[in-house]
Amino acid sequence: MIKKRVLCSSMLLTVMLLSKLYSNPQPESMTDPFRKALDQSMISKVIETEELSKKNSKDDFYSQISFANEEIPHEKGFFRQRLDKYLSKFAYLKKPSNNIHKKADKLLPRIAKILKSYGIPEDFKYIAVVESSLSPSTTSHKGAGGYWQFMPATARLYGLRVDGNVDERLDLVKSTHAAAKYLKSLHDEFGDWTLAAAAYNVGGGSLRSSLRRQGKDNYYDLKLNAETAAYVYKIISMKTILETS
Repeated sequence: MIKKRVLCSSMLLTVMLLSKLYSNPQPESMTDPFRKALDQSMISKVIETEELSKKNSKDDFYSQISFANEEIPHEKGFFRQRLDKYLSKFAYLKKPSNNIHKKADKLLPRIAKILKSYGIPEDFKYIAVVESSLSPSTTSHKGAGGYWQFMPATARLYGLRVDGNVDERLDLVKSTHAAAKYLKSLHDEFGDWTLAAAAYNVGGGSLRSSLRRQGKDNYYDLKLNAETAAYVYKIISMKTILETS
């Protein structure tokens, strides 16, 4: 806050000086070259100050982004570039009339309450938005369905009934309890919430193999398939859009 006030004061002072110089033109004299140099110096200072202000503002924006209270490489160019991509893609969610935004306002508090009962960070509620746009009728070409896009076998493994008569993946409460159990088991395995989120997308076995093969222990350092490499960025972007709109 202090930095911003100093920058604003500096900009205001230079603008006032420029205004005074140009509003009181002086006759041609031997001091003209000096005055021209002084004017150019002031203009450069204003531009430099504006650029610094923009950079600080952008840095502040990225530094405030978080996910599951875990470390994020805010300062890294690759992180900012990927995040910007999905922030731009999801920008339509800022519209108050958007259907997803309305459903989020209604359903996310219910999802968050269930996740909290399992000790899961509230940020994981945005997985349901990324997976299905909170539309339970959504079904992937692989057969994943419901709010949390469970495959039938995984859904049954975590207590949901999925057969020709009943599909509990379409039940918000029951499917969220199942998702919470699954996420908790992934965190128990990987000891890291960001990796648990990635494993939710790609599967625990596949992620274990990538970690072992690449000798890494951090999602942001891993080379993954395109979908999983973008997955956490999508969650963070969805969170940022919905919480700031």
